[in-house]
Amino acid sequence: MISRYSRPEMVAIWEPENKFRIWYEIEAHACDAQAELGVIPKEAAQAVWDKGAFEVDRIDEIERETKHDVIAFLTNLAEHVGDEARFVHQGMTSSDVLDTCLAVQLTQATEILLSDIDRLLVALEKRALEFKMTPTIGRSHGIHAEPTTFGIKLATFFAEFSRNKDRLFQAGKDIGTCAISGAVGTFANIDPFVEEYVAKALGLEPEPVSTQVIPRDRHAMYFSVLGIIASSIERLATEIRHMQRTEVREVEEFFSKGQKGSSAMPHKRNPILTENLTGLARMVRSAVVPAQENVALWHERDISHSSVERMIGPDATITLDFALNRLAGVIENLLVYPESMQKNLDELGGLIFSQRVLLGLTQAGISREDAYLFVQRNAMKVWEEGADFLTALKSDKDVISKISPKELDALFDVKYHTKNVDTIFNRVFGKN
Repeated sequence: MISRYSRPEMVAIWEPENKFRIWYEIEAHACDAQAELGVIPKEAAQAVWDKGAFEVDRIDEIERETKHDVIAFLTNLAEHVGDEARFVHQGMTSSDVLDTCLAVQLTQATEILLSDIDRLLVALEKRALEFKMTPTIGRSHGIHAEPTTFGIKLATFFAEFSRNKDRLFQAGKDIGTCAISGAVGTFANIDPFVEEYVAKALGLEPEPVSTQVIPRDRHAMYFSVLGIIASSIERLATEIRHMQRTEVREVEEFFSKGQKGSSAMPHKRNPILTENLTGLARMVRSAVVPAQENVALWHERDISHSSVERMIGPDATITLDFALNRLAGVIENLLVYPESMQKNLDELGGLIFSQRVLLGLTQAGISREDAYLFVQRNAMKVWEEGADFLTALKSDKDVISKISPKELDALFDVKYHTKNVDTIFNRVFGKN
């Protein structure tokens, strides 16, 4: 992953130093378990802790000859441990180390991502409460529909990311399994106690049945959840991008002093952060299909998944970590323009109240078909002639015969559309 879209804490999880540290702990804990079983001397297990060490450069040097990363690591470890190193990795296979390590790394990544979502949720809740009753136009098909509030808009995203947090927590729990089961997963040369011991030491759960690898449906689910979170990021980013359009200008990304929007046009203030987030979301989602294709491995094991995971593990988690934090910053600093929201509400001369008039006519005794006809023919005057909707309705004899001008005025009250905002907010945030 390029440094431009990376944050140090998440990057550190995927650095060779952390990976080999986890490998070392897996092997050392496995030796402790073997010593408890009496399979290896306790002194040998202790020697792995006392003298064990590794150097990334040395491992890389050995791998260039062996063409096998786990063997290269074990060789380097043995250079430090000495004779007792013959007891390391007894009954284990490379996938026991690789898969268990990946589980630890993804668990570490999940903790950061959950924290990222928490930051975003705090920002969304704060801004939603700030604009809880700020009226704005709701749109369907990109066209003005009926009034809503900007707070409700933000509340929808709070609820969505709350669901994403639950999904990620469960996906992180499911990915956190340990396999120390040996060749083809039968425990023929290693006692299941070793797996249980290592799993507990690393904060994982034993994999119920491994085939020499941890089943990749777990990983497919994990990366699919990351893809869903990315899509939620894009949905919010796209909404902000639309609302920042010149013709709309209801919100705007914060524009700092000295910032430049265009190399050619000095007036430009572009939604560059949310456009960037849209692209980053595509990159996270690009990991989903390969992760799902990794499920169908040959027999008890092949390594067609390995090259994929070496890329998508770091790339997807690092990118999503960066994106969530960038989005939280966008929401925290978002410029909101209630006056523009009101201007847009008034843009169509009251057409946004057409349903209220329709329902009012049906309540007054007119069939729904006739009521729709009466309302629509006056609405078309607004679209085609620029008429004022309320004025046109008051001039329509069919309408006025059933609803008085005063009653029509009452139907054009935006507060009617905000009467249940508290109910929505109580459902989303609890009592506020």
